[in-house]
Amino acid sequence: MRDWVRERRERTRHLIELGGLVQKAGLVDLTADDRATLLGAFLELAEQLQGYENQSAADLKTRWRRRGLNRFRTEREDDEGNGL
Repeated sequence: MRDWVRERRERTRHLIELGGLVQKAGLVDLTADDRATLLGAFLELAEQLQGYENQSAADLKTRWRRRGLNRFRTEREDDEGNGL
């Protein structure tokens, strides 16, 4: 397989996974699938991170990561409990 094809597939998979996270967080329903609203929220989030000093931004990202990992763990346990 050509390198550019492999890279394109990897990029496509990555973007699909990111879209899945938006869905998983409930943002699609909460914004009525309004992409301008979603983009605005993401821009505000990026500005928030940029506005923090390095340590504060790292602390915030750590808190967000823990929360995300807890959600993944909860969903995995729910799936395993349902025999899936």
